[in-house]
Amino acid sequence: MLVIRFSRVGKKNRAQFRIVAQERTAAPSGKHIEILGSYDPHFKKGVFKKERIEYWIKNGAQISDSVYNVLVKQGVIKGKKRFVKITPKKEKGKKEGDKKTEEIKPEDKEEVKEEKKEEVKKKPEEKKAEEKVEESAKKENAEVKKEKIKDAKLAKKAEEKKKG
Repeated sequence: MLVIRFSRVGKKNRAQFRIVAQERTAAPSGKHIEILGSYDPHFKKGVFKKERIEYWIKNGAQISDSVYNVLVKQGVIKGKKRFVKITPKKEKGKKEGDKKTEEIKPEDKEEVKEEKKEEVKKKPEEKKAEEKVEESAKKENAEVKKEKIKDAKLAKKAEEKKKG
């Protein structure tokens, strides 16, 4: 099935589009059958091959919604504009469900503030608990070292008795 759609060209932050006829399965910037025009969205101007566009439409090529709206606006074809839903780009590194990416409603802001206050209150308690754990671990390590030293001394005494 053939489709008439935009193929992005141009520099970064300076997009321009070719209007191309290509297979539906081909990538938009991939292999195309024919270039039917171009469009500059910054100046809202375009160059269109009206006869070739009409030819492909008569031969059954489908038109993408965005191209259709541009062609209607520029007067190449007649009809009403189609609704195009624009989805926002996903930001890199953020996943759905993260607190940072979720929008916070005004009524939820108070709850978030209270949670942060509780976290701040918990932190000194948690620090104390962590310090106690570290101290006990140090004490245990010291006791284990002492036991190892005692065992080593006893082993040496036993060897000396066997020799002597």
